[in-house]
Amino acid sequence: MTAFPDLAAVEAMDAVDPLRSMRDRFILPEGVIYLDGNSLGAASHAAFSELQAAASKEWGQDLIRAWNTAGWFDMPTELGDRIGRLIGAAAGQTVVCDTTSTNIYKVLHAALAMRPDRSVIVAEGNSFPTDLYMAEGVASTRAGAVLRLEGVDAPSIEELIDDKVAVVLVNHVNYKSGELRDMAALTRKAQAAGALIVWDLCHSAGALPVDLDGANVDFAVGCTYKYINGGPGAPAFIYAATRHLADVQQPLSGWWGHARPFAFEQGYAADAGIRRFLCGTQPILTMRALKGALDDWDNVDMAALRKKSIALTDLFIQLVEARCGAYGLKLESPRDGTKRGSQVSFEHDNAYAIMQALIARGVIGDFRAPATVRFGFTPLYVGFKDVWQAVEILEDIMRTGAWKEARFAVKSAVT
Repeated sequence: MTAFPDLAAVEAMDAVDPLRSMRDRFILPEGVIYLDGNSLGAASHAAFSELQAAASKEWGQDLIRAWNTAGWFDMPTELGDRIGRLIGAAAGQTVVCDTTSTNIYKVLHAALAMRPDRSVIVAEGNSFPTDLYMAEGVASTRAGAVLRLEGVDAPSIEELIDDKVAVVLVNHVNYKSGELRDMAALTRKAQAAGALIVWDLCHSAGALPVDLDGANVDFAVGCTYKYINGGPGAPAFIYAATRHLADVQQPLSGWWGHARPFAFEQGYAADAGIRRFLCGTQPILTMRALKGALDDWDNVDMAALRKKSIALTDLFIQLVEARCGAYGLKLESPRDGTKRGSQVSFEHDNAYAIMQALIARGVIGDFRAPATVRFGFTPLYVGFKDVWQAVEILEDIMRTGAWKEARFAVKSAVT
């Protein structure tokens, strides 16, 4: 896209969008342009339908029988295999369970146990904080464990990888800037040094094609409430390559991960497959909402999704820089769409107030401290005209100084 598009050109892009019919599957409020699907995805009719059925029919009428009649016990692996299609994982390697933080704890401990002669965990200094907090927590439980951080101990993560490193924990897409890592190249680098690698897919699963098997990844974690649209608090997932399943051990040895959970044996024996990463009883209602959300993905072409994502974010950058560049907004995300996830961030000294002003006008993005306005573009329900209208509102807020109103200066714990 070289020429500055007008509204007619933008509407023409919507007219030929192969994913345009997907928008009807979602419940989007009137008067809202939702550009925060990278924090919480929108609700779909299918998710609501599954949630209603699970609560009213299965729990309400079938009671405990629903564990068998509705297949509740097998949902972690069944949903895991469905997520596997979105992340390039063959069946039997992905399980839906717990939270991303809990799952990071499990896989870091598992990786360290697989490399008993090594003591170093490598991570990004600018990672989403929970990754660092959990890495710190894991290190605190192991004598001699060391945490090395990109941007603190060396400029690049590659420089930190040597023969002392047991495991590398890295985000596929940076939560703040949207920068996309080269999964295959960094995996090769880590494994060539004898280390294992854990990829955090929270900002890439459902946003772009991922190929865990093709990249020979060891482990991955991710959430389902962002681009996958599983709902607030939806369970996370763990991927473990088949080659590791026979030997890997994780520390949270709860009964759902037992080889024979209903034998009620005194000692623990891990399941032979991916279920060994389970811990306790799983949140069935949120899993059923996730099941509905995954129904929406059944016929989505991931290549078409990625093509639209890049087009949406390219258009947004072009329009913001052309119409709002004079007001001090500075691009924080990679300019090259192939090196960017499905989000765009701009820096501004008054980022918080600007975002609050946008939200007040119906454009919902988010703020990340200290000075970032962040916009997520979910191709399943965001259109090109949404981008045009969002930038029109942003330009008006910047031109008129509306963001300077006192009501936008009080910070919120959430947005």
